[in-house]
Amino acid sequence: MQNPENLRVFEAARETAIAVYLLTARFPLAERYGLVSQMRRAAVSVGSNMAEGCGRQGNRALMAFLHHSLGSLNELDFQADLAIRLGHCSDIEAAEVRDKVRLTRRMLARLLTQLRRRPDHQPQHSPS
Repeated sequence: MQNPENLRVFEAARETAIAVYLLTARFPLAERYGLVSQMRRAAVSVGSNMAEGCGRQGNRALMAFLHHSLGSLNELDFQADLAIRLGHCSDIEAAEVRDKVRLTRRMLARLLTQLRRRPDHQPQHSPS
């Protein structure tokens, strides 16, 4: 068990969620229960799964939750693209979210690689 605040990728997930909330605040009211809700839930899920995984015993359990976080990032990337194509935001407006999604995804992938190499030890905090 470890504190998720010790992982840099956790802060990246938090920043991604904040960017999603700021972006979706400008979406049409008709999307409140549609795309806005889906994007916000996916964004919150990234960090939430990291926190839950850090509360479990062992790296195998943590890795499963990190994979859920990756899935949520993939959902969010699709949803941001969809928002652009539907005209709810421009490429430029969505760029911050999409950049944060890509960065967080890369950081998570590095952390997962590190955990695979050391299944019995706690992850080091420097790469992620």
